[in-house]
Amino acid sequence: MSIACEFEYAKPAGLKEALALLARPTPGGAVPLAGGTDLVAWLRDGAVSPGGLVDLKGLGELRGIRLKAGKLWLGANTTFAEIIESPLARKHAPILAEAAGMVASVGVRNRATVGGNLCSAVPCCDSGPALLVYGATLHVATRRGAKSIPAPKWFLGPRRTALAKGGLVVGISIPVGKHAGAFAKLKRYRGEDLAQASVAVRVDARGVWRVAYGSVAPTPLRGPKVERLLRGAKKPDAALLKKACALAEAEVAPITDIRSSEVYRRLMVGVMLKRAVRLAAARLAGRGADYGINVMEEDAQ
Repeated sequence: MSIACEFEYAKPAGLKEALALLARPTPGGAVPLAGGTDLVAWLRDGAVSPGGLVDLKGLGELRGIRLKAGKLWLGANTTFAEIIESPLARKHAPILAEAAGMVASVGVRNRATVGGNLCSAVPCCDSGPALLVYGATLHVATRRGAKSIPAPKWFLGPRRTALAKGGLVVGISIPVGKHAGAFAKLKRYRGEDLAQASVAVRVDARGVWRVAYGSVAPTPLRGPKVERLLRGAKKPDAALLKKACALAEAEVAPITDIRSSEVYRRLMVGVMLKRAVRLAAARLAGRGADYGINVMEEDAQ
């Protein structure tokens, strides 16, 4: 594999040094390197041509999963494999852990980081819908100080985020509380593939639902109309689900590309929502399948 541009490589010893390197004037600018699963591919294809690469893999400040101030804290450099294996993540953010298990392949999950996935901000990023239904907050460091950005305000467009130039995501916080949910991912085949569409749902003990979609709009997005329709229903019946599916199909704005047509994506969002809501309701009642399955695969039915 050849890299189409030349760049300076730096591996800072701490967060302060990393921020200084990212802020340093460099022709083409400097970009952070975490897992590199997206960035290296973009470098190879010439999609980005930075003048500097700042390697963050050695920064302990960006790692770890723990409870902090009543919330689940994920360091930005936490890999998807670490999320899957973490008892804390599986207990307090099982929807995210379920989504993490569907990211690409084992090899990619061992390197790809949740912070990097969010900063790549591709419409099909698997962590996006899960963190939207959790009401997560991204915590950013800059040379001027710290900043917190709610997940709904993070995604601005394909590969565009609210992260200011020279800033770094240091972690993600997720409110904790009793809930259940499900993550559904539609792919062309079983194995490593980007999502044709994805749906995340969350319901709490009061019957408050949160719904989010991926790969069916320029950014991952919430489904407020479906959320309002389902509110208070801990076990939605067939009639309510039918209305919810129709609303979901109207809420999204998919495109036709190499992976799927606009029509197919829109129709499948309704199917995915119905399956995810049913599974989430069953899990809330203590009867659903264990987390870690994809309801869009045959053996999950």
